[in-house]
Amino acid sequence: MLIQRMLRAARLDVQLYEEVEQDTSAMGQAMLAVLISSAAAGIGMFSTLGVVGILTSAVGALIGWFVWAFLTYFVGTRFLATPQTKANFSEMLRTLGFASSPGVIRVLGVIPPLRVLVGLAATIWMIVSMVVAVRQTLDYTSTGRAVAVVVIGWLIMVAIIVGLAALMGGLFFGAAQTMRGAS
Repeated sequence: MLIQRMLRAARLDVQLYEEVEQDTSAMGQAMLAVLISSAAAGIGMFSTLGVVGILTSAVGALIGWFVWAFLTYFVGTRFLATPQTKANFSEMLRTLGFASSPGVIRVLGVIPPLRVLVGLAATIWMIVSMVVAVRQTLDYTSTGRAVAVVVIGWLIMVAIIVGLAALMGGLFFGAAQTMRGAS
């Protein structure tokens, strides 16, 4: 059932997104879809990342899924809600989990000449899947509104990542300076 749902999600089957939105027992499947997609990405980058990279990718994907779902839910229900918008965070988690299904094609990154092309195709396909998931979860009649939620959420996510990277870089730089001074 999981594989069929992932295939339907990748085919942008609107009914699949409605189905998993309503199916409260689908949270485990949504999480597995995220893990399978991230494992495929890790395998595709195995020659560069190794086993540690695959494990890090899986943990990062789960954290990213949770944060991404929160951001899209928050933006979509607080700033861009319509009168018919009725959703909860769990529904968003489930639908966005399945929206990661097209990312499975990133496993083809094991073929170095295909890595960049497959990565780009998977990214575009997953974004389109996310737009469909957001539109269905938030009961929007406008795809443009769903695109706006995804874009705004993405911009916030990028800002968070850049901020964390700057913070981590500053911490590492400070620690290196302290260690150099202690020598």
